[in-house]
Amino acid sequence: GPLGLSPKKVGDDIAKATGAWKGLKITVQLRIQNRQAQVSVVPSAASLIIKALKEPQRDRKKEKHVQHNGNITLDDVISIAREMRPRSGSRYLSGTCKEILGTAQSVGCTVDGQAPHDVIDGINSGDIEIP
Repeated sequence: GPLGLSPKKVGDDIAKATGAWKGLKITVQLRIQNRQAQVSVVPSAASLIIKALKEPQRDRKKEKHVQHNGNITLDDVISIAREMRPRSGSRYLSGTCKEILGTAQSVGCTVDGQAPHDVIDGINSGDIEIP
């Protein structure tokens, strides 16, 4: 392109930076400074949740539409929320946790053995404390 970077080198950098996320879709941020590409991984809430499920690695090309019907703990949700905090639309950590729980619902996993929406209702009513 106009930046004069070799595509092969950028591809290798991205492959090196995303080694831990094999088989998951994830967003990558490229910073280019004096023709040097800097790769940083910007994980979305969904890929963090799928990673927290600790599923066995799979080949995206062979297996399609995998069900993520695992179970994560509320502590997992809170730690994901802390990681997502700067990019969240919410003012409080509890709001960020509810965002993550909403994503957990669309991924299709449960939280502490119950449906994510029951946990959201618990946070809204104050039964579940978010530190």
